[in-house]
Order: sequence, then C-alpha cells, then structure tokens
Amino acid sequence: MKKDGVVLIAEHDEEHFDMMKNSLLRAGVSNQILRLADGRQTLDYLFEISSQPASEHTSQQYVLFVDVNLLDVGGIEVLEKIKADGQLSKIPVIVLTAVDDRRTIDRCYNLGCSTYIVKPAKNEDFAESIQNIGAFLSVVETTSIK
Repeated sequence: MKKDGVVLIAEHDEEHFDMMKNSLLRAGVSNQILRLADGRQTLDYLFEISSQPASEHTSQQYVLFVDVNLLDVGGIEVLEKIKADGQLSKIPVIVLTAVDDRRTIDRCYNLGCSTYIVKPAKNEDFAESIQNIGAFLSVVETTSIK
C-alpha cells in the first residue's frame, strides 16, 4: 500500500482499535490509521469521500477493517453498501468478528469482502494476526477509488 494510503478501522471497542493500530505499526505500516467508531460514521466517511470530485482523497488508496458487530449499522450492512457502490467497491474490506459461523463467513465473501478473520480469544493471538496482515499491507498495492 502506498505511503499516502489510509487504513480505516471500523471498531466500536477503543481498546481493540488501539491494539490493532499498535499491531499494524509494529508490522511496519506507516500509513495514516483512522478509527471509525460505528457503522454510520464509516458509511458517512466513505460516501463523503466518494462524492468529492477527483482529488487527493479519491486518488488515495484505502483499506477497511470492519467489525461485524458495529453499533448503529452492522458491519455486514456496511460491507453490503460499500460493495454496491461503483467507486467504493474497489476498497479492500477485511471483516473481523468473534463469530465463527459458516453462513456469516459465506455471506461476507459473497458480498465481496477480501478477507474474513475470526478474532482469536487471546488478545496476543489477535494482535499477532493483525500484525501479519500489516506486514502484508506494507507490500501490497491496492487501487484508488477514482
């Protein structure tokens, strides 16, 4: 991911966000990392960016981590709305959840998520998983939304 790309983390739990951010930083991710506290804020942020004329925001790369259990608007609905939008559908979406349910997993992949991660019970294991994804993000290229 290019250095001017933005990592968005839609996570209602501030401690989980801090742990994820620190894990990404330890993995060498030097991009801006933003917290979106609920589903409504996530959708508002993304649709605001996509509605702007071509600019630095729309030429940036984004990746979104989204918790299935977001407050207000759930993570699956966020995923569905993003992937239904012509521009936002380009954003890689990594779904995070404590739910290890085959139907939920299949639904998220059918809606277009890039990766589905079941949060391990131990915080250390979860931090390690996020750090591994961070190492991947530091070398992968994504596309801009415009």
